[in-house]
Parts: sequence; structure tokens; C-alpha cells
Amino acid sequence: MPQTIKSHTGRTLILPTPEEDVAISAGIAADPDTHELTVAEFAQLKPIPQRGRPASANPKVHTGLRLDAEVLDAFKAGGRGWQTRINEALKEWLKNHHTA
Repeated sequence: MPQTIKSHTGRTLILPTPEEDVAISAGIAADPDTHELTVAEFAQLKPIPQRGRPASANPKVHTGLRLDAEVLDAFKAGGRGWQTRINEALKEWLKNHHTA
């Protein structure tokens, strides 16, 4: 039976046998496009900058909102960006309807 370990996410990982590990290492060693990093090369590595969108100065707030199906269908019919269009419509309503 193959040796396994559990990852931090709960997945079961099958570890390579010693023979498979030797074959993997031989394949890596034979590949001209890869090599082991020296200590100096490793020291020069820099972390990957944060990916994704930069943090917004005015972030949106997640909320649950119940809308009539016909309203939602009308906004979704316009394609991608329907949530932004709803947000813009609500902003426009606020401009025209002063709230205390």
C-alpha cells in the first residue's frame, strides 16, 4: 500500500516510492532548463507582490438584498456589471431623494 499523508486542507496525498523519487530526481537532473539554486541565488529571490486588485479607498460592503425577480432580470439582461449598475441606480436615487 502506498504511503500517504494528509495536507492542511484535508486532502490525502500519495507519496512517491523511493524508486519513483529516484526517477523524478533523474528527470530533473537531465532537464537542461532547470537547476538547483545556489545559496546566493536563493538569497536574491524576492516575494511575489500581492496579486489581485489593489485595496480600494472606499471598499464595498457585502450585504444580502432581496429584489423583485423582474428588477433583477432587467439588470442582468444588460450583461456583466449588473451589480455595479444596481449600485449606480441606487446612488442616483439618493441624489434625487434627500434622506435624513
